[in-house]
Amino acid sequence: MTAKPKDVIEELFRRGAEGDYSAIDELIAEDMINHAAGPAHQGRAGWKQIIENIRTDLGSDFSIEHHHLIAEGDLVAHHMTICGHHRASTMPLLTGVRVTDSDVTWTYVHIWRVVDGQVVEHWACRDDVGLLRQVGGWPRRQ
Repeated sequence: MTAKPKDVIEELFRRGAEGDYSAIDELIAEDMINHAAGPAHQGRAGWKQIIENIRTDLGSDFSIEHHHLIAEGDLVAHHMTICGHHRASTMPLLTGVRVTDSDVTWTYVHIWRVVDGQVVEHWACRDDVGLLRQVGGWPRRQ
């Protein structure tokens, strides 16, 4: 029997918090469509790169506060905040931003579509301006 979509997302984040990144191979489809990312960050490999960028930029010890996890059918809405420490600026959002060594929070709403126990689509609405303000990258200078 295949796990419920909400259970898949809970497991993905629980195991990730424990440092078990094999969960990505098991719970994210190889060809997942990531509507919140460009061509270089599609599929399972793209998701691994996104996680690596977050670990590099916000510290390998970043944590996640889970606010809401709501499921209906094959969709799961997930409201969360990443808490970390600005240690690098490798992700495209932070390009050109000087490292501040400051504590930061970054709030998201994810929508995941789960089919047969794997994430096959992902959307996100992120508070990018909020993160940039915390590290002195907003307003952007041209």
